[in-house]
Amino acid sequence: MNNLFETGRAHQRGSIEVVCGSMFSGKTEELIRRLRRAKIAGLRVEIFKPSIDTRYDDVQVVSHDHNTILSTPVDNSSNILLLASEVDVIGIDEAQFFDERLPEVVEALADQGIRVIIAGLDLDFKRKPFGPMATLCAIADSVDKIHAICVECGSWANYSYRLVSGEQQVMLGEAAEYSPLCRTCYLKHTHPND
Repeated sequence: MNNLFETGRAHQRGSIEVVCGSMFSGKTEELIRRLRRAKIAGLRVEIFKPSIDTRYDDVQVVSHDHNTILSTPVDNSSNILLLASEVDVIGIDEAQFFDERLPEVVEALADQGIRVIIAGLDLDFKRKPFGPMATLCAIADSVDKIHAICVECGSWANYSYRLVSGEQQVMLGEAAEYSPLCRTCYLKHTHPND
């Protein structure tokens, strides 16, 4: 308890918020929106992303709509603990690419009175839980699952269908490599004879 009083966070309540969904659902857009609102409120904000995510920029978090916010790229989740000091709110983008220690890290931060906002893919292209996201959803104070629009039928899309070959779980890509599909359209592509 003394640590909370020493850091001036005794009045703050830490929390873990997860924003998840398929590719092109607006997860990063929502993360940026929440972080900007925290900055407007005068809160001290720090944003982290995995250093492997260099699709749009090496240090900026960039949404598909090209909205940006400056971030600190890190190689592993433990670095977030080392770099997060004197902050009220921490944003973490592309959480699925982090190691399995990320849930432990964000719980430690929330226990210190920090609001942690996380965005990431909950499922990979095979519809399997992606990295630490299932655990993050389980320990979160709130989870918002948002949806893209199925590019084939216009329904809500839950899945990131991979358009290119490759079996590795982690493959950075955009519209040329992935498309958002609903359950019916996803099954049409993955089980065409059913």
